[in-house]
Amino acid sequence: MDALAHWIAVPRDYNAAEHFIDRHPCEGRADKIAYIDDRGSYSYGELAERVNRAGNALRRLGVEMEQRIVLCMLDGIDFVALFWGAVKIGAIPVPVNTLLSATDYDFMLRDCRAKVLAVSAPLLERFTTVIASPPYLKSIVVCGGDEAPIAGARAANFEALSSTADTKLASAPTVADDVAFWLYSSGSTGRPKGVLHIHSSMVQTAGLYANGILGMREDDVVFSASKLFFAYGLGNSMSFPLHAGATAILMAERPTPAAVMRTLERHRPTIFCGVPTLYAGLLAEAPLDQVRSFSRLRSCTSAGEALPEPIARHWAERFGVEILDGLGSTEALHIFLSNRVGAIRSGSSGRPVPGFELSLRDENGHETADGEIGDLWCRGPSIGAGYWNNREASNRTFVGGWLRTGDKYVRDADGYYHFAGRSDDMLKVGGIWVSPFEVETALMEHPQVREAAVIGAADAQSLVKPKAFVVLKEPGEASVALAEELQEFVKGRVAPYKYPRWIEFRAELPRTATGKLKRFELH
Repeated sequence: MDALAHWIAVPRDYNAAEHFIDRHPCEGRADKIAYIDDRGSYSYGELAERVNRAGNALRRLGVEMEQRIVLCMLDGIDFVALFWGAVKIGAIPVPVNTLLSATDYDFMLRDCRAKVLAVSAPLLERFTTVIASPPYLKSIVVCGGDEAPIAGARAANFEALSSTADTKLASAPTVADDVAFWLYSSGSTGRPKGVLHIHSSMVQTAGLYANGILGMREDDVVFSASKLFFAYGLGNSMSFPLHAGATAILMAERPTPAAVMRTLERHRPTIFCGVPTLYAGLLAEAPLDQVRSFSRLRSCTSAGEALPEPIARHWAERFGVEILDGLGSTEALHIFLSNRVGAIRSGSSGRPVPGFELSLRDENGHETADGEIGDLWCRGPSIGAGYWNNREASNRTFVGGWLRTGDKYVRDADGYYHFAGRSDDMLKVGGIWVSPFEVETALMEHPQVREAAVIGAADAQSLVKPKAFVVLKEPGEASVALAEELQEFVKGRVAPYKYPRWIEFRAELPRTATGKLKRFELH
């Protein structure tokens, strides 16, 4: 069947909040639990009121259609309310990674020209050195905690701001092709790029993947360890359950195996979404007889990086539920290539999600044959509209309706796709892109380092982590203590998950005759 035949029909006049938020009370779900977070549970009726209050609160701050609102927030009901409140008034929420550095936040606030920054109180300290400088920022909204002075100004408390706002709100007259939200995606230099997603994108991924692959139902309880600021988590915890009328669990703390196990034990979801690193950690964390936490699970999903076959096999043996491994991207919004129940091929990323068309091409743009490595291209209804203010990168990535994913794959004779590596040097660590250049730059800021090169190396669980090769100014100073010092040094300059897990000292790095680094010779 033609991929277009699977696309969800969306009218021209369309505001995504009407489908994902407003319709539920009208369809009899006003009293059904929509979300459970660390503070309590919230019905679909209460969620709709919170969204309306948030939208009205943003309007009170002077936010207008198409203006950007950066959300640096822990997972919880406030994130959901502000995201959809912004969408409903035609503004553009921009969720950002909560693990980044002040430099990253300063760049994104300037790049998107945010009028409002909404930040969870525990994260507020990270912004004290940057929020005074972005020229477009007018208001800061603190979620949780008390009002707090920031850079000589007083931030508004979200609870106080929204509690007095009206519970009625008409949606803005947006159309299906209006930009609804942004998600930042890292590039090969580590500089984030704002991916523009339109109002109709979320219903497409919800219908094609959550409905078509997962078969998500109204009686499902969904828990995604991947956070809402990721495209993967945004679908898992937001658009998918809200499309189905299901219940979603939100966890504010970092998804360590211990924290995830506690949440699984407490809520016993029917659908669990994670990344390979976490699945490996849970296998190590959970006792052999720990089955109650997984007793209601009927489906598990994995994305963010290729799932090693041993992890998938051990998980199925331990808990009796197979993991549906798949491939998605920020640019495509969610998973477009996936295994499915009853048709899993271990070690593969599965087959195209109905509604998406895939192509493997050689360096000249010609289709490759089965069994040959090719660059993966994807076409479908949720592909982003481009990168904000980055025409060169947009033209390179979004080509005539196709998305050049940057992944290399091999397709077997049965139509299953097998990951073969990245087209560039980017690494994925725990499902998050890491730029080797960024880590190398941080290492070379150390006074004893002359050169550095970073590659991906497999740990004992076959998961990719950064490994650094370092040339010192004084080679005789190499030691285990210095390696540990360099690791801590990097943690202080980039997001901690990016630090090199191994450091190997070298007398020199392999280079071509023209001086270019031969990264492929490092291992």
